[in-house]
Amino acid sequence: MKKRKADTKAQLPVIGWREWIGLPDLGIERIKAKVDSGARSSSLHAFDLHEFERDGEQWIRFSVHPVQRSATAVVVSEAKILDYRSVRSSSGKARVRPVITTTVSLLGTSWPVEVTLANRDRMGFRMLLGREAFRGRFLVDAATSYYGGKPERKAKIRQP
Repeated sequence: MKKRKADTKAQLPVIGWREWIGLPDLGIERIKAKVDSGARSSSLHAFDLHEFERDGEQWIRFSVHPVQRSATAVVVSEAKILDYRSVRSSSGKARVRPVITTTVSLLGTSWPVEVTLANRDRMGFRMLLGREAFRGRFLVDAATSYYGGKPERKAKIRQP
């Protein structure tokens, strides 16, 4: 007997419209991501992009501010460039961006995802997880956040 699509979908784990994810290949333990079914591709906030050649292949070195609304923490990463793609932003402007492949970790699952690198300083989230990244893996509950849990907040030290 053939499985119905609805039966298959009911077996997928559920994630919220925003989640804490890991990018272990890039040295990012966790970053808050907006899960966006309206965006096809995924995007990571990156700055100080420097392309270079390694063993005859194009690579890119870049910096990331993994903490939302903060420029204090900086992670410097390197990745092989997969491609360059023209991506249309939410404002309608198209830009060519480098694309890398990196591992995403969420709800105890890890898988490779293609990610464009762009300056997202003005955006609400440093990471956008587009539908190509979670299609067939998760269902999205648009009314809830953090199915994967929230990291513990560090206590602020009060100054006298």
